[in-house]
This record gives sequence, structure tokens and C-alpha cells, in this order.
Amino acid sequence: MDNACEGIIFAPMFTQYEDVLQYLYANLPMFQRVGAVALKNDLSNTVELCEALDNPQKKFKTIHIAGTNGKGSTSHMLASVLQSAGYKTGLYTSPHLKSFTERIRVNGSEISQAFVVDFVNRIQPVIERVKPSFFEITVAMAFDYFVREQVDVAVIEVGLGGRLDSTNVITPELSLITNIGWDHTDLLGDTLEKIATEKAGIIKKKVPVVVSERQPGIEDVFRSKAAAESAPLHFASDIYTVQLRDDRQTILFDVLKNGKPFQTGIALPLQGIYQQKNLAGVFRAVDILNDKGWAISDEQLLDGLAKVTSQTGLKGRWQKLGTNPLIVCDTGHNLDGVVQVAEQLKRLSYRQLFMIIGMVKDKDISGVLQLLPKDANYYFCQAAIPRALNANLLAEQARALGLKGEVIANVNEAIQHARAKASAEDVIFIGGSTFVVAEIDGL
Repeated sequence: MDNACEGIIFAPMFTQYEDVLQYLYANLPMFQRVGAVALKNDLSNTVELCEALDNPQKKFKTIHIAGTNGKGSTSHMLASVLQSAGYKTGLYTSPHLKSFTERIRVNGSEISQAFVVDFVNRIQPVIERVKPSFFEITVAMAFDYFVREQVDVAVIEVGLGGRLDSTNVITPELSLITNIGWDHTDLLGDTLEKIATEKAGIIKKKVPVVVSERQPGIEDVFRSKAAAESAPLHFASDIYTVQLRDDRQTILFDVLKNGKPFQTGIALPLQGIYQQKNLAGVFRAVDILNDKGWAISDEQLLDGLAKVTSQTGLKGRWQKLGTNPLIVCDTGHNLDGVVQVAEQLKRLSYRQLFMIIGMVKDKDISGVLQLLPKDANYYFCQAAIPRALNANLLAEQARALGLKGEVIANVNEAIQHARAKASAEDVIFIGGSTFVVAEIDGL
């Protein structure tokens, strides 16, 4: 650290957490707020930051998770399972919904504000020299924190892509890749094969990799990369099939192993039907970890799944916010995610459906809007970030596609209007963007 900082003029020490956050947000480009200009096309900044911290990423075991949809849910489920199995477990995810400290957890507890202040004070000279992105700094912070907390293992979620993502400086126990779909095509490529190639970039030499499902046209991408790295490749859907059944507005998950009932009636707190794809990956990942000498029993696996929200603090995945009327929010925001949301809305019974929707500028707006139900009452809103699509522009595009509603830019005001109009038999849905969900009061 001393050598890395030679010749640097030290800035004043921070004493307040709020001042540190303001410094990070103001001085470091943040993809979630400004988009692609925050990204760097190589890992050099992260490598330099880690070297200044004595390479903390090499001092604890990791599980690395990439994918278009499902990587956040999968990361939280695996972290909860490992915690239930008695392992002190770190968890790094992004973006946060409410508080920056949500990104970095140990056994579910968020990183302390005091540590954030101390970390930035320690590394600030390097920040001033390297000029890393917001994400690069948070990755280095997470690694440093996990070492300080002496975790047994940390589950690390990729931020974007995989090959060039800042998290890709680790050599994990296991790599896991969830569903591949259309998202960030301007950055990752304009075909599913190109997108899959970026995600496959997390596959490391001789490190086993689980791919949650076989997808036509792209599974050869994973075969080729795994073969090049001599990495054992496992398609979870070859072994596990997850079926859905409804039980009084609760979705239960039945897991079959090699075609035979294995675990039935799982009442997962994450009620999105899309979790059936993620669960297969989680079950196969646990198999591989046990084959490598980890000790996770079936009982601990089920316990971790049952406690995933309470043990990790995960929010916004088909989360019920109220009943009579039923109020649900979901962070699904790309084509594949919205397909799942629309499908789940069809499973519900209601008199009227109210949709509170906001989006960001760099998504496939028309593609997503075409998937949404046309018989709903819409409120068009926008999150308070630079990337947010203007609510009036969103409404114009929506109306051109047959979606009718009104503009109420603030999501919480829109929720109040919907509540005032809705009866006990109605449904109110809030989503379209992670950042819209993040602004819901009381979430």
C-alpha cells in the first residue's frame, strides 16, 4: 500500500459516512446512474486496486455467478444455503435497492458504515491516481471486507457481462451461469451467442461450471470455453427439473432429480415463476460443492431456501407488498424478465389490473412494452436517476402500442393513485426498472 501511494498528495480524511458516499458518487462514474460511459474495457483498474490491498481476492474461497436473469436470486439462494450449512458466508451483489451497504454482506448482515469510511480513507490515494469506476471500488471494498471478516466463502455476483467484469479477477471454487437473454446488447453484443460468450468469460481453468439450463444455439459457447479451460461442465437441467403448482395463491416448487421426485412442495419465499430455472442451478451447484468436499445436507439446503429472504435481505423479486388489493413489485426489466412477469400476471385472478411502470433509456423499450398486458390501467413513472426514461416519452411509446394510462412521475404518488382506485379484488404491479422498485417507500 505504501509503495502504491508514493508521490500522491493525500486528501483530507473522511469522518462521515454520508461524505464518503457523496465522494464516491460524485467522483467515480457509476453505470447504474450514467450508463456505458462508466465502463472500462479491461480489468487493469481492479487489478491495481487489489494489488494495493495485498490481493484480498486470493485469501478466501469464492463462488462466481453470471447470467442475464436470475444471477441475483441464485446468488442469494446459494449464500443462504451455505449459511444454513454453517459456513460464514460473504455475499457481493449489485445494484443496491435502498442502501449502498446492501451490496456487501456477511451472513446476511450489511457492511458497516464505519468500514466504508475506513476503507475509502485507506485507499483514497490510489483512487485519486487510478480513477476507477464506482463498481470497481465496491468490488475491491467487498474483497477487503471479506478478508477482514474471515469468511469461509463468498458468493460473488457479476455486475455486467462476465469476461471484463471487475469481479472476474477471482479464481472460484465453482462458476455458475444462469439464463442468457437479451440485455445490454450495446455492450455485450447483438446476438445471444455474443452475449453468452461474455458470460462464459468467468469460466476458469479446471474450475467446474454449472449452467442452469440448456438453451438452443448457445450451449456450444459454453462447451467450447469449458473445453479450452479444461473446466468440468454441468448443465443443471440435465439432472434437475423444477415444476410449478399453485396452492391458494402460493406457488410451490417440485424438484425432480433424474426424472424422479426429489424435493416436493418447496414454498420458496421468492415466488416468481422464473425461480424454477434458478432452482435447478442451485441444486446442481450444491451437488458439485459436496463432490469437492463441502458438507451441505438436504436439510440444510431446504432450510437455506426457506430462509433466503430473512438470511440475505433479498428484495424486489415478485415481492408482495400488500393484500386486498394484491400489490406486487418485481425488478425484472429486460425482455426475458418481462416475459416471465407477464406470464405470472396471467396466473392471477383479479377484477382490474393496475400497472405502475418506469424504464431506463438504454433498454429495448418497444420490445418490453409489447409484452405487457393491454387490458391494464397504466401509470407511467420515472426513477430519480439520469438513466431514467422520461415518463412522458414512455407514455407516448406505450400509447402507440395500445397501452392506456396516465403520467405520474413519482412512483409512490402513482401507488397512492392506484390504491385509491383499486378494489380488494384488484392487483397493482410495480416494475419495469430496478430503480423504480428501489424508490418504493417502505420496501
